Amino acid sequence: MMKHKEFAIPFSGLKQGKHEFEYRIENKFFESFGYDEFNDAAIDLTVILNKMSTMLELELMAKGTVNVNCDIISEPYDQPITASLELVVKFGEEYNDEDDDILVIPHGEHQVNIAQYIYEMLVLAVPAKRVHPGVLDGTKHSEALQKLQELQPKETKENKGEIDPRWDALKKLLTDK
Repeated sequence: MMKHKEFAIPFSGLKQGKHEFEYRIENKFFESFGYDEFNDAAIDLTVILNKMSTMLELELMAKGTVNVNCDIISEPYDQPITASLELVVKFGEEYNDEDDDILVIPHGEHQVNIAQYIYEMLVLAVPAKRVHPGVLDGTKHSEALQKLQELQPKETKENKGEIDPRWDALKKLLTDK
């Protein structure tokens, strides 16, 4: 795994107040973490660092697209994503990232690396079920969709609202109180 030096924000030379950083995230970023679910990625990331005397506040905002394979038809498509994350960086005796929203770094540190937080934020921004937009609106035609249509359960009298008479005896039990 790479160190991701470009995501190490040196805060020691900055004045107190807000500072903005811009990044372009591409697929090689995810590959460096060993994540190969994306075919391609084009994400713009803005990081706003608010430096205070005793702590740092980071606000991460991302918007872009990742190219993923559809879970239904296995064809690639561009999935738009947006994500945001707020992170508080405090100073302590030793490094501690056990809390999701608070990062503790040693007093002597002069920079904070946010690569892991960016990675987690973006991976979690992608829906768990990835469905091609053409499948949702019915404009996509493929062999996989045709086969799914063929294998779909046919309508039976139970599906149409007719009830099997064997269930009537059980319904009487509910009303015979």
